[in-house]
Formats: sequence, structure tokens, C-alpha cells
Amino acid sequence: GHNGQKGLGIAKIHEYLSYFGFGKPTGGFAEEKQGNIPSIEWKARTFAKDPVWRLGDTYNTSIGQYGAQVTPLQVVRAVGGIARRGTMVTPVLKKGDQGQEELSPHSFSASSFDVVHEGMRMTVTEGTAQGLQNPSLSVAAKTGTAQISGNTRINSWVMGFYPYANPRYAYAVLLEDGPIISSSAVTAFKGVVPVLVEKGIVD
Repeated sequence: GHNGQKGLGIAKIHEYLSYFGFGKPTGGFAEEKQGNIPSIEWKARTFAKDPVWRLGDTYNTSIGQYGAQVTPLQVVRAVGGIARRGTMVTPVLKKGDQGQEELSPHSFSASSFDVVHEGMRMTVTEGTAQGLQNPSLSVAAKTGTAQISGNTRINSWVMGFYPYANPRYAYAVLLEDGPIISSSAVTAFKGVVPVLVEKGIVD
């Protein structure tokens, strides 16, 4: 932790998220937002009148709040790196172009990736992304909801990869500034899955 706090701690959270490209441009496009992963140093620079890092700051960062800012492009690249067990690919826009591959600098164990993969698959089979179930294509997913505008509106996320057993594709869907009771990003991507099956993308 930090200063005697138990747990992973903000330094390790920042370190691990950085391994998967958060907080910096992906390198695939000329104009990209950098985003931000909070750190002790970041808080000291940003909040000069209240620079002390607190446990609550760690909690909020761990669920993607506080000063955490990421782009959909960063998210899809990171989830692709998770699907490929640490191999990151620089995104490209033009069909036929090959994105540069690089290995995440941290050597996570195979069992660590197994746990994440299984959890993302269970999100579809029995969790918050059950709308993505399809008998011909096993999709893995992680959902997220960010409350905005005084908790009166939401940003809805779903990201993941497919096919589950032999990942070939990663995806990220963001529906911005929707009502609290609304169709989620899962509902939006749900209509895509049958199209993928029709195009021959199956397990």
C-alpha cells in the first residue's frame, strides 16, 4: 500500500496500468488525448493546497474515478493486450496495415491472465453482459458505468475480446452522457454479435 496502508497501493496501480498503455497516446494516430492515471506526484502537482495522498484517493482510482481519464482507443488496445497475454499492438486505421507489436514490460504469470480471462467470460455467462451470449461465438467482456453531471447521467462502457478460447479481436463500446435508465453499451454491442457470426467469426 502507501504509508502503511494495506493492499496493492496507488504506486502499483499506476505501474500496472502504465504497462497496458493507459495515460499515454497509443502511438497509432497523430492527434490523441493522453489521458491520466493518478499518482502521488500527480496529486501534489494538481492540488497544491491539498497534496496529501489518502486511502480514499486509492479507492476512487481503483474503480476508474478521481483523476483517472482514459480514451476508448487506450481501452481497446489494453484489452487486446490482456486477450493476447501481454502482447500490445499499436492501432492502425487503414485495412491491411500491420500494427507494431510489443510485449508489455511486466511478466505477468499465465495463471494471472487465466483468472482475468475467466472472469471476463463469466461477465457474459452470468454477469452484467449476459446480453452478449451467443451459441456460436464466445465473447469475453467487462462492463463499466461512470456517473456524471451530479450523478444524473451516465457513461456506459463495455469492452472485451472474442472468440474467447482463441482471441482474434478486441472491442470497446462507449455510450456517452445517457440517462440513468437507458440502453447500455451492452445493448448496443448485442446487435453486433449476430452480425459477426453471420460473417463467419465463430468459435
